[in-house]
Amino acid sequence: MVSASFAQTPKVLDYLKTISGKSTLAGQHNREPNAKPARWTEFIKETTGTYPALWSGDFLFQQGNIDNRWTMVHEAKRQWDNGAVINIMWHACPPDQGEPCGWDPGLLNAQLDDTQWKELLTDGYVLNETWKARMDDIAVYLQYLEDNDVEVLFRPLHEMNQGKFWWGGRPGPKGTAQLYRLIHDYFTNVKKLSNLIWVWDMQDMSRDFEDYNPGEEYWDVFAFDVYDKGFDASWYNYILPIVGDKPMAIGECSVLPNVEMLSTQPKWVFFMPWAELVKESNTQEEIKTLYKHPRIITREEMPGWK
Repeated sequence: MVSASFAQTPKVLDYLKTISGKSTLAGQHNREPNAKPARWTEFIKETTGTYPALWSGDFLFQQGNIDNRWTMVHEAKRQWDNGAVINIMWHACPPDQGEPCGWDPGLLNAQLDDTQWKELLTDGYVLNETWKARMDDIAVYLQYLEDNDVEVLFRPLHEMNQGKFWWGGRPGPKGTAQLYRLIHDYFTNVKKLSNLIWVWDMQDMSRDFEDYNPGEEYWDVFAFDVYDKGFDASWYNYILPIVGDKPMAIGECSVLPNVEMLSTQPKWVFFMPWAELVKESNTQEEIKTLYKHPRIITREEMPGWK
């Protein structure tokens, strides 16, 4: 059953459109362990005295983190109830392997061959059925969040142009973009989830984004992962015409953006440092300075946004 609240009042997407060009949400990703799903969000609170406006979690792929997926999902609901925007990622194991799986090889450097890729995308094949069963497992958690009126920025197949990921580095209509469409259509049409804001994510490593675009109707927000020179204005200018009027965000980073950059690149609706990298790649003073800037929105500055 489709929740009427989501069908009639898409809160998160409308809010991101409202702040685009004006303000930027402070975000924070939380990863291993899922047993402590607010570890790095709490680090930000301890450092700045305020909470990030966006909380992010991950379904992950190791046994201990799989066992604690409910802990992560319950934290997502708690953060939402406290006023945060919710982002969830899915580091999914390759469909020709079971869960749990490794990082490298596993998520990295365990690519499917072309025949396996075609079978993954084709109804009736074993890999396709295995992948659907994997999506069935994830849908249970997303349905719980929908049942509790939690909207989710959902970011599957992140960094589509990163060929080291088993899902990535396949440009063109039958490549990574088609797997993204399969996930979207399965969760939307088969599982009937209506609380997901779909995020299309790329990395600052190749300027071939159109070769990975799933199609305008398949994504709501564009996210850009910055681990090289992505804060350079040339990247911003490259992305603008691809995104058009849709919200765009810094989906991941190690080094935080500074306020001067955000002032000259005003359409970034949020930034999200990657878990422990926020501490390893930035000084406490840099974090405090960014969080204190009037352009930056923290969780405490969002009462009543929903």
